[in-house]
Amino acid sequence: MAIEFSERIRRLPVYPAAGGYAQDAPLVRLASNESPFAPLPAVREAIQHALVNLNRYPDPSNSLLRRRLSDRYGVPASRIAIGNGSCDILLAAGEALLEPGAEVLYAWPSFSVYPHLSAASGATAVTVALDGSERHDLEAMLSEITVATRLVIVCNPNNPTSTALPLSSIAGFLAEVPSHVCVIVDEAYCEFNLLADPDASIALLERHPNLALLRTFSKVHGLCGLRVGFALCGSEALPQALDQVRQPFFCNALAQSAALEALSHQDEVEERVARTVAERNSLAEGLRELGIGFADSQANFCWVHLGQDVDEAEIMRGLLDRGVLVRGGTALGSETPALRVTYGLPEENERFLAALAEVLQPAVTR
Repeated sequence: MAIEFSERIRRLPVYPAAGGYAQDAPLVRLASNESPFAPLPAVREAIQHALVNLNRYPDPSNSLLRRRLSDRYGVPASRIAIGNGSCDILLAAGEALLEPGAEVLYAWPSFSVYPHLSAASGATAVTVALDGSERHDLEAMLSEITVATRLVIVCNPNNPTSTALPLSSIAGFLAEVPSHVCVIVDEAYCEFNLLADPDASIALLERHPNLALLRTFSKVHGLCGLRVGFALCGSEALPQALDQVRQPFFCNALAQSAALEALSHQDEVEERVARTVAERNSLAEGLRELGIGFADSQANFCWVHLGQDVDEAEIMRGLLDRGVLVRGGTALGSETPALRVTYGLPEENERFLAALAEVLQPAVTR
C-alpha cells in the first residue's frame, strides 16, 4: 500500500530548477542568476575562521548580523528579519499571513516561489499579467485587492523579465494599498537597478508599517551557496511572526559570518555591479546584432524574446550541447518562447552569443 500524503503536497508545484548540472564537461552557467564572481578573499577568510566553531549552534536570533544591517541601512534591528535565503522569508510570510479564505496577489510571470505560498497555505492566488513592457501593472494590481487580500508581492526588478519600475510608481502604489495588507517588495536584484539608488526605497518603511523590503546576499555578494537573505520591515510585527513559524537556527553559522564580512566591502560590491552593468550593455549589443529582441534589463540577467516560430526546447538543447546552460521562459511562466540568461564573465557571454547564433539560425529556417 502506498504512502498517503497530505492534500497540500498535491497542491504544491515543483520549483523549476535549472537542469544540466550533471554534465561532465564544464558548463557556462548562466541559468540561475548567480554572480560570476567568487566571494571576496576577506569573506572566504571569515568563513574559514568560523569553521572551528561548527560544533556549536549558530546565534538563533542572528543578533550581530541584524545590528550590522541596522547600522548599514538605518532600520532598527528589531524590524529586520533574517532568513535561509530570501525564499525562506517568503515562505515564512505565507505561513504567517495566509490561510484558506485569504488571498495573495502578485504579477505573473514573476518569481517561481510565489505560487508555493498559496499552495502551502490553502489561500487563493490572484495573479495579474505584466504590462506591454513586461513590468508590473500596478493599477491593475490595485483593482484586484479585496477584503480577503492579506499579502501583495511586487518583484522589482522582476524575475524573470529583468524589468523594473521607478521608485515613484512603487511609492504611489503603496499609498493606495490598505494599511492592513502586508506588501513585500522583493528587491533581490535592486543593486543592479540603475533607475534609483538601491537605498532610496528604505524611506518608504517609515510611512508604511505594512511594508517589507526583501533582499539577499546571494546575488550581488556572491553567496548563493550559503543562503542568507533579509527583510527590512516597517514594523516589528512581521519579523516576530516569521520567527514564530520557522524552525530554530534557520540561518547557519557560516552564512552569518560571511554576510557580516560582506557588509564591510561596499566598494568592491559597487565595482562588481559596474562590471555586471558593462556586460549587460555588451550582451544587449550582441543580441541586437543577431536581430533578437529582449526586455529592458535592470537586473543581473536578461529576458530574451525568441519569437513565436522558434522551438524554445530545441534552442535550450542546442545551447546545452554547446556547454551553455540558461533557463527556458516556458518553465518560468512565459506564454511565448523566451530565455532567461544571467550575465556572466565576458568570455562566458561571448560563448553564449556564439552558441545562440549557431542554434537559432537552423531553428528559424527549419
